[in-house]
Amino acid sequence: MSSDLSQNLKIYRLSMEEYEKMKTLLGHEPNVIEWCLFSALWSEHCSYKSSKNHLRKFSFRNSNTPDMDGENAGVVDLGYGEKIAFKMESHNHPSFIEPVQGAATGVGGILRDIFTMGARPIMSANYLCFGDIEAPRMKHLMKGVVKGISSYGNCVGVPTVTGQTNFHPLYNKNILVNALSVGYFGPEQRMALSNASGSGNLVVYVGAKTGRDGVHGASMASASFDDDSESKKPNVQIGDPFYEKLLIEACLEVLEKNLVVAMQDMGAAGLTSSSFEMSSKGQVGFILDLKKVPLRDSSMTPEDILLSESQERMLLICKPEKLSELQETFKKWSLDSAVLGEVQSDRKVKLMWGEEVLTNIDPDLIVEEAPRYDRPYQPWNSLQKTQALQAPEKINFQSLIEKAFKTSKLNRFQWIYNQYDQRVGARTATACESAVAHARLDHSGRGLALAVGCRTDLMVMDAQIGAFDAVYYPAFQMALKGSVALSITDCLNFGNPQKPEIMSQFVASVEAIASASVQLNAPVISGNVSFYNETLDENIPPTPAIGMVGMRDSVEDILPDYFQAPMEYIVRVKMDWLQSYTWLNSLEQKVSQFTENTHADIAGFIKQCQALDQKRQAELIPITSIKAIGLGGLAVTCLKMVQGNVGFDLSFDTSLIPESELFRDELYSFIVTTTDLDLTISFLKKHFKNFPVDIRKVGETVTEKIHISKKIILDFKTTKSQFEKGL
Repeated sequence: MSSDLSQNLKIYRLSMEEYEKMKTLLGHEPNVIEWCLFSALWSEHCSYKSSKNHLRKFSFRNSNTPDMDGENAGVVDLGYGEKIAFKMESHNHPSFIEPVQGAATGVGGILRDIFTMGARPIMSANYLCFGDIEAPRMKHLMKGVVKGISSYGNCVGVPTVTGQTNFHPLYNKNILVNALSVGYFGPEQRMALSNASGSGNLVVYVGAKTGRDGVHGASMASASFDDDSESKKPNVQIGDPFYEKLLIEACLEVLEKNLVVAMQDMGAAGLTSSSFEMSSKGQVGFILDLKKVPLRDSSMTPEDILLSESQERMLLICKPEKLSELQETFKKWSLDSAVLGEVQSDRKVKLMWGEEVLTNIDPDLIVEEAPRYDRPYQPWNSLQKTQALQAPEKINFQSLIEKAFKTSKLNRFQWIYNQYDQRVGARTATACESAVAHARLDHSGRGLALAVGCRTDLMVMDAQIGAFDAVYYPAFQMALKGSVALSITDCLNFGNPQKPEIMSQFVASVEAIASASVQLNAPVISGNVSFYNETLDENIPPTPAIGMVGMRDSVEDILPDYFQAPMEYIVRVKMDWLQSYTWLNSLEQKVSQFTENTHADIAGFIKQCQALDQKRQAELIPITSIKAIGLGGLAVTCLKMVQGNVGFDLSFDTSLIPESELFRDELYSFIVTTTDLDLTISFLKKHFKNFPVDIRKVGETVTEKIHISKKIILDFKTTKSQFEKGL
């Protein structure tokens, strides 16, 4: 192998086999431009070459989800003329290198995926994973990521309404930053697609000028880290939320005026991906002059221009007779627009540099002929499963509950979400104070629910069961609020797919998500795969983050997650057929088996929980709050429900609830508070009569007291202050 070839393979992150395939497809040695084109679109980040064969296992649609194959986001038809578009994506590598801009541009990028479809963004969410807070750079990364999310989202005017934050030492060298956005189509609002068409139509660049930021960003996101992550900072994009706000309004306006044939965001791989993908989808060709691209730096080369991931840019196709009005619209919003070339019937993309032809190739060679790998993997078999969990012995629960305030896992996260504008736009009904966010739909007034899921500790124990739970748990939380799950987006974060053990985790997770989504009739309609979350041979835990949307008849009378008043009864509804780990029993790290009937049982129970809320309202059952029991079990869940001067006392029935049970996580069990104990328990037992549940009073709400057991009594003011302060 020549030294030049060896150097190119390293720079463009292609294998020798991929180089040989590229050369065969082209019929000649690739030139510099062709090297960079194939490098970008054959990267793992753009081509999904290690995952695409398995992603076909998902159910992508049902009667409410039109076919959006290959588009920027999935679409759900909500009825009443209303639709939504939503999607989740990763920005892990950029955020680890430069947390503020990495997280900020993650938000900006997912917003563009939404409004490039023609939908107005109305809700944002995030899924974050950090390492030990004392690990090198971790506090800096945490602060930077939250600042990046809040500064971009707040300025662009889209509320950040929910999220999830996890901590585990396996994220010390690779944090995860996943962003989700939901957009709204009102009745008669036009949906935009990205397939180019119409020979002679113009290819128009709009938005911010192109700079050097983000060059080779897609290929950087498709590689593992080493000790030299600092040198990759130029690969991280720089965002401007005020420009993005202008771009949202301008793009929605030209769509409303019917000035656009097709539209695509310049996201990963920038102009390269947008132009070649639009051309390939429409089975047409482009002639583009790269000298006409608006630049921030006049010294940029054609390669820089093609691979730049500068933010807030779009590529549009418009008819020549509509160009003047389109450009006037963007000028009104103080945005650049430039005609780069035109659509041609010959299916070739001809890239020009003035009069010089840089390349002239079939776009399918890069888009459709990307490698597809069947990476080796093993059928899933976890050693962590057990038929029954043993209660911990000789544990000092007083000491452990005090340590709970010092662990990043169990505190509240007000310090994060208080930095987010959660109600800009006046649609938000519930936000980060609730496990499930709800927004009021403009036309019908119904409630659109949004939740995220994936519990790291459960994934570490068992990738298959953790992935089932990543789907079922947000659906369960939605059901408790009276919302039915409609559809799913995912962000599949994994380590190096070239390692069979990592690929085994990935396949087990995909198959579990596919199975659970079928049980819930909530198809996976969009998403993202993030591989190579690995540093110095250390991989992250398997982390298939789930975003889920649901629907409720209205946003009125949504039960809160917090205790409302003293002198109310606390009732637990506990499932008996599925056990899980507890954080107090972490040494055992086991989870019980999912039986053959478990999935149907969970899906049926979730459906019954959703019906519970409707019957509660119809029969006027005086339930005042509701919350799923999560990490840390009954005791820690009650701690998270403390509000104002309202505490709790769980010390009434120690003979039936031993201390070990107080701290045990219970999958798909929940707490309600009520002012009428007998009526509520009778109602719950009747409602869940076909399910193996234990329903009983476990405590009462009290004024300024926290009594977990007769032995564990905590100072109310100190505990509340520590819990709310968090980290």
